[in-house]
Amino acid sequence: MRTAAWIPCAACPIRRLPAFVGMSADEVEFMQRFKAGELRVDSGTTVLMEGSNSPQLFTVLSGMGLRHKLLENGRRQVVNFVLPGDFIGLQAGLLGEMKHTVEAVTPMTLCVFNRTDLWQVFRTQPERAYDLTWIAAAEEHFLGETLATLGQRDATQRIAWALSKLHARLVSLGQGRGGDVPLPYRQQDLADALGLSLVHTNKTLQRLAARQLVHWRDGRLRIPDPDALAKIALTEAGPPAPRPLM
Repeated sequence: MRTAAWIPCAACPIRRLPAFVGMSADEVEFMQRFKAGELRVDSGTTVLMEGSNSPQLFTVLSGMGLRHKLLENGRRQVVNFVLPGDFIGLQAGLLGEMKHTVEAVTPMTLCVFNRTDLWQVFRTQPERAYDLTWIAAAEEHFLGETLATLGQRDATQRIAWALSKLHARLVSLGQGRGGDVPLPYRQQDLADALGLSLVHTNKTLQRLAARQLVHWRDGRLRIPDPDALAKIALTEAGPPAPRPLM
């Protein structure tokens, strides 16, 4: 890990993306005071460790990662895919310790906030405190949707759902290029997120590729017909609702 030169919040490269709700000038000024610095980490770095009591919270400025839990038998459950704009470390900030691990899959740049300053948000910035509540509620909603996916969608529907959601989020983050978005994860990561074996995941991806619904290779994902893939996934295509950025 290494510290980085700060980008002023007023010049934040992701703040004005369609993925995020706009901020008032007062909110931007507060975030500049709240921000303690920036951190750059290499791929493979453990940013937050399950069971740790981190003194810091982070917003992902660039790069991608994974949230995962390791079971006592050594098996891993991927909880979520970490993308730019995600706020991480809130569990440790409120519950005292992390309940999952956050790992960098690519080099990442993180905005750093001191956990001890978190209460200033609730004391002096009710709008920002509401945004934190919204973020926590959105995480709960996503976990509920994931639970429904694991319990009620078959393997093809699970993979279609995950890739459809990831593609839509990455497009809203300005990551699209010629219809492709970066997806630097491994098939094993997708399998661990969806409760599937690697073999089953690979065969299902091959079937979707043969139907010209998904093209995922060399770290990039293309979905030629988002509506068709969303129909298989039992969901709706289109961008996610704008969300707050901390």
